[in-house]
Amino acid sequence: MKRIQSKFVTIKDIAEKAGVSPNTVSRALNSRPDISQSTKSRILKIAQEMGYVRNAYATILKSNVTNTIGVIMSDSSNPFFSEVFKGIDKAAQEKDYQIIIMNSEGVYENEERFIKTLLERRVDGILLFPMQESYEDIRELVKEHFPIVLVGREIDEWNVDEIFSDEVKGGYMATKYLLEKGCKKVKMITDQLYNSASLGRLEGYRKALQEKGVPFCEENVKLCHHIHEGYHVQAGYDKVIEMLQGKEEFDGIFCYNDLIAYGVIKALKENGFRIPEDVSVVGYDDITFSRLIEPQLTTIKVKKFEMGYEAFQMLYKRITAKKSSNSSTRKVLDVELIVRNS
Repeated sequence: MKRIQSKFVTIKDIAEKAGVSPNTVSRALNSRPDISQSTKSRILKIAQEMGYVRNAYATILKSNVTNTIGVIMSDSSNPFFSEVFKGIDKAAQEKDYQIIIMNSEGVYENEERFIKTLLERRVDGILLFPMQESYEDIRELVKEHFPIVLVGREIDEWNVDEIFSDEVKGGYMATKYLLEKGCKKVKMITDQLYNSASLGRLEGYRKALQEKGVPFCEENVKLCHHIHEGYHVQAGYDKVIEMLQGKEEFDGIFCYNDLIAYGVIKALKENGFRIPEDVSVVGYDDITFSRLIEPQLTTIKVKKFEMGYEAFQMLYKRITAKKSSNSSTRKVLDVELIVRNS
């Protein structure tokens, strides 16, 4: 490996040493067909000996393509996102794309600011896990036909590419399982209801209750504030403590995600409840740790790697399309109930 130099070697430097024009060097470095193989080989050898590094920015200025995408996640501390990112990274490597990752920490203002930053960096497209607290930042991108894919969320009325899980089915399966296990009083601990995933899971929860003839009660749906920014576990813990202090009765809890379920289990154990004998718990996402905790968590499995991989494929297709299209792509991924011990 050549040592790092304080001054980058230019095409002009190579041309002087090779005794050819800068244009000839440029054609050789870009494997143009209008140059002999012997000349190309000699120039490439000289370039290697001199430690030449391609100037990506110069290429960008000429082609207006950076081969870079931006990814804005809402909570990088949640293992769910790291597993989705594996899929994004795999697909991006196959297409020789670079990734800039940003973490909005569940704050809409950060999401808005990061989109602006990525546009300033001239990314070719953006994969966004949107907060959905507001849509102004996304609306402008869609209006300008900028390549963007919404990941893990849906906006029914918009013409925008999106990929998400079947949240209604997931909420239904989780609640139905608890009811079939004999639970009579099932609570749901969830995210804010401007979040389409939370809304879908709530719809599934209500559907399962209705199917079993159990009345829906709004007081049984517990909304968590600030469950982003890494506070998921604490949110689940706090909600259980609140319910116990309020002397609420429950024998089953459906959690918005696995991290909330961990906090729920911790609070129940500390207060003398047996799981699942006294209270059954179901999570959502099926992150790796869910099979390692005690008891092992029953949860809804989401196709996390596939979500990331397919999201990049959708974005790449939009980036490389010869002209903008008014039709959008919507992919809904199936979910699965994973029964364990909780």
